[in-house]
Order: sequence, then C-alpha cells, then structure tokens
Amino acid sequence: MTGKVTIVGAGPGAADLLTFRAARAIAAADIVIWAASLVQAEVLEHAREGAEILDSATMSLEDVVAVYERAQAEDLKVARIHSGDPALWGGTQEQVDRCDTLGIEVEIIPGVSSFSAVAAIAQRELTIPEVAQSVILTRLGGGKTPMPPGEEVREFARHGTTMALFLSAARSGQLVTELLEGGYPTETPVVIAYQATWPEELVLRCTIATLEETVKEHKLWKHTLFLVGPALAASGTRSHLYHPGHFHGFRRADPAARRALRESKA
Repeated sequence: MTGKVTIVGAGPGAADLLTFRAARAIAAADIVIWAASLVQAEVLEHAREGAEILDSATMSLEDVVAVYERAQAEDLKVARIHSGDPALWGGTQEQVDRCDTLGIEVEIIPGVSSFSAVAAIAQRELTIPEVAQSVILTRLGGGKTPMPPGEEVREFARHGTTMALFLSAARSGQLVTELLEGGYPTETPVVIAYQATWPEELVLRCTIATLEETVKEHKLWKHTLFLVGPALAASGTRSHLYHPGHFHGFRRADPAARRALRESKA
C-alpha cells in the first residue's frame, strides 16, 4: 500500500483550534486540499514549502479522488482539511470508501465541532444535572441532502433536551414551527452563532419566540448554528461527580456527605 490520505478536522474557524496532530499531518503532506470558504488561511502556515495546495471549493468528489489516485500511484501524502469535525456533515465516509477501493491508507483526525465552540463562547455547559443530559445534533429538513424518515426537528424536539441545529438559518420560520410543534415552550432559550471563532463572529441570545425575527434582523442564512434548550439558562444544580458524598476509585466519600446524598435521593 503506497500513499496516504489524512482527513483533518480544522475546527470551526480559528486556526489556533487546530490540534497538534492535525498540524503535524498538514506539515507532512505533499498535497494539501483545503476548504478555502470554510477554513481560515492561517492553517496553511503549517504546510511545508513546495507543498501543492488545492482549494476544495472548486473540486467535485471525482476531482478529489483523482488526487488520491495520484497519491497512491506516486506514494504521496495528502492532507484533506475539512472545517469542524470530519465526523459531522463532512462528506467523509464517501472519501474513505473511495480510498478503500483504491487501496490507499486513510487516517482521520478529529476537529473541534462548532457546537462545542459556540457552547464555550456562550460560557454554557450543554448537559446540566436534572435539566438536560443529552445533546441532539441535527439539521432542518428541506436542504440539499434529504433527511431520513423520523429525523425531523419536531420529532427530536419532543425530548426537550439540548439541541444543536446546523444548516438551518435559511429556513428560520420552519425551524421555529418545528421546535414548537415538538413541545418546546416559546420562552426556551436560544443561542445563535454566526461564523463562530472567525473575526466576523456574531453571537446572539434570544428565545424560540424571537428566533425568526433575530435571524432576519441580522440577515443570517448560512454559517449559523443554533443551540436550543433549557440548559442554556439553567443554574443552581450540581453534579454528583464532585460531591463530597460521592466516591470513586481515586477519592473516598465523606461519611456525613454520603448520608446526606443518599437521603436526598429518598
């Protein structure tokens, strides 16, 4: 087996959110394919002098695979840089499948997803004890790629937990309708983030009731992520993990706190 393709998650935008492993893969590459419209140019500073740089914005999957074929034939290393995390909406699997067919080695390096970046910017934890212990990552139906049956936003919204909604700003009215049909109250908090971690970053707080007007007021229709759910405004709870009455392999419980913790569950 000759040649290697490394699919690199570049994170939400800011070049310093690139992982060390990702930077090493870019530095080792003979060919770097990057998404110029979604990844900041600073990531290319890791590329070695003389590396071939290609912009994936002008390339089809067939064009990308042709580069992989050349890498396999000439024993070259390719760094394919994706925005965010390659595990989410990256067209990653179709590339891995093609590489398997070609017989070329593949490595995937995870990146910081924009939903994690937005939670950090908003200074919110998405899983709050006794409020929300699950996070649903999804997008609104009606886009370029069809949604499978049962994955409508209104169906996920019935759980009432935290949701991160990608690729949905262009249909904000539909998004509000489905969130409400799923059972979220109109006052449910929402964080809207445009170009998170980019110089143009804009982060807004609103509720489901004001989501559509907020999106339209700021003319947001792409590069926008929504966080929705009661955890975005919850406080006053605490996890058992750091409770003095909780024990684990590295810490003993305080007896009095342990009794109090047990009584609180009664």
